[in-house]
Amino acid sequence: MQNGRRSELNAPEPSTLFQCHSRRVKKLAVEVGNPNVVWSASEDGTLRQHDFREGASCPPAGSSHQDCHNVLLDLRCGAKKSLADSPKQCLALKSCDISTTRPHQLLVGGSDAFGRLYDRRMLPPLSSCQKRMKPPPCVDYFCPMHLSDRGRSNLHLTHVTFSPDGEEVLLSYSGEHVYLMDVNAGGESSMRYRAGDVAKQMDLDPLLSGAEPSPSQPILLPTGAPHDSHTSSRIRKSYELVQAAEKSLEGPNYSYGIEACSEVLDGNGPEIGTKLKHDCLCTRAALFLKRKWKNDVHMAIRDCNRARAIDSSSFRAHFYMADALTQLGKHKEALDYAMVAHYLAPSNLQALHRVESIKEHLAAAEAEKSNDGTSKGEVRSGRIRSLSDVLYRSEANSDASQDGPRSEREDSDYEEEMELDFETSISGDEGRDIESGILRGSLNLRFHRRSDSTKEKCSTNGSCGSPSSSSQNESMAYRPEVVIDMKQRYVGHCNVGTDIKQANFLGQRGEYVASGSDDGRWFIWEKRTGRLIKMLAGDEAVVNCIQCHPFDCTIATSGIDSTIKIWTPCAEVPSMVAGGAAGPETADVLSAMENNQNKLCRNRDAVLPFELLERFRMHDFAEGTLHPFECAQS
Repeated sequence: MQNGRRSELNAPEPSTLFQCHSRRVKKLAVEVGNPNVVWSASEDGTLRQHDFREGASCPPAGSSHQDCHNVLLDLRCGAKKSLADSPKQCLALKSCDISTTRPHQLLVGGSDAFGRLYDRRMLPPLSSCQKRMKPPPCVDYFCPMHLSDRGRSNLHLTHVTFSPDGEEVLLSYSGEHVYLMDVNAGGESSMRYRAGDVAKQMDLDPLLSGAEPSPSQPILLPTGAPHDSHTSSRIRKSYELVQAAEKSLEGPNYSYGIEACSEVLDGNGPEIGTKLKHDCLCTRAALFLKRKWKNDVHMAIRDCNRARAIDSSSFRAHFYMADALTQLGKHKEALDYAMVAHYLAPSNLQALHRVESIKEHLAAAEAEKSNDGTSKGEVRSGRIRSLSDVLYRSEANSDASQDGPRSEREDSDYEEEMELDFETSISGDEGRDIESGILRGSLNLRFHRRSDSTKEKCSTNGSCGSPSSSSQNESMAYRPEVVIDMKQRYVGHCNVGTDIKQANFLGQRGEYVASGSDDGRWFIWEKRTGRLIKMLAGDEAVVNCIQCHPFDCTIATSGIDSTIKIWTPCAEVPSMVAGGAAGPETADVLSAMENNQNKLCRNRDAVLPFELLERFRMHDFAEGTLHPFECAQS
């Protein structure tokens, strides 16, 4: 405390002070060539525009923050639980960025899964926050398809940013990975999808489910141009990489095989033939299913669908698709693919065993469902869950239920039919213990079973408009937006502990992607292929922020330590990936990546809504100084 007070006394007086936001400010954005204006994104759901030429403070003396007319984006009714849902809740903004090549483009991300692109020229004039406004329409939404329909209240973005040329964006998720998207995906591009497309990616084509499979098209190398020695060498290398990836199926280093396939698929473009591309997609799908890192199963589904688009009668694509859907708990859909795979290769014992296994599981689930139906009341009255079980659920056990429609057994008596009412009581200094830094207050929880009528009429805290206007809006059919899907994923780091973890482009042309991690390291990937290039120790605990110099080859990183580190290519110690010895934990790169993935999968998702947990934060507490509150069971 004494050091903190001394630093406050020695701190210079600010030349300009903006106190407009009612919650924490998470990110500032500036426009290149315009030093007079800054934009601030806050957890209060507003993005504000501050002009230094208009005054030295805001709000003016004697005024409240509601009198400030600087709200550029009012997203207090902008958060969506899933793509099909209409925006209702407050979107607590975590990050924002302005395109360097198109300064009118504004990118924001917050407490849901969707990055939003706005055109500042199309936004309404600056306003105050006295009246909650309807969210303005955005130019584009960005979200990986497998995250768009989760409905999880805790899935949120920690950082969004434009590439140096403004053609791509990076999205970094809490408890998730880093994803790359195209800004200018065409209107009919395969990168765009709607809410209905999420389920379609797992459905079997009617042609293959009800009739004989069509004969596959000829799979040949590209023709029409002579293959020079350089092209032939690249194709030869691609074949060698695919062969090495197939050997990786024996384990244990599945990541090596995945990177080899990604190098072939994303590094060589149309030079490889369709047969090699098909084989590479199927091999990578099999490797994803064996590695089983977070969301690897969804990457396998993407590869299987791409392989089926090349060869509609592909045994491997249908067989691995059945495996992926089985891992997700979608056994009915998996059976369709397994039966087609068995039809395509009747002598294959693995396909036969897969069909029999799925049928046995479905029969057991049906029998268990009928037994549950006869003794439903007894089971409910006899099962007692601890408060810890109610408040939290293990993500490793809930991935299947979050990845689409639930099967019969996955419909939980508690998660689907229990609803929570809560009351919190924290006021001023009464809720603060200065010596221990512990937040004190009261939390009252009431659980009761939710009826169908309650489901339809319930209104989430923070929803827009009056009850009458809400009912009118609900009567109108909501049309979900078109969303731009991912084109690359970057894995290996861990983003769970803090909600300000950045992912950024490196280099003047953004050829590389970097992100901080909860293990005190920061990671560098090749943007095109997603291959890990470097892993460096950047902090004793957590690396949060990574910024690249706009034109010099210099990178700045910061984390929990009280230092900012500057990195240049002339470092004497080689990187961990190259076998450098910068510490006792730098020897095994794969082990570090697997440990981070285990942390992601063990992350316990809070069932309590984001808005409830936010009420426990005191504005005069610095981030990280509060200890988690504890609930006593009665």
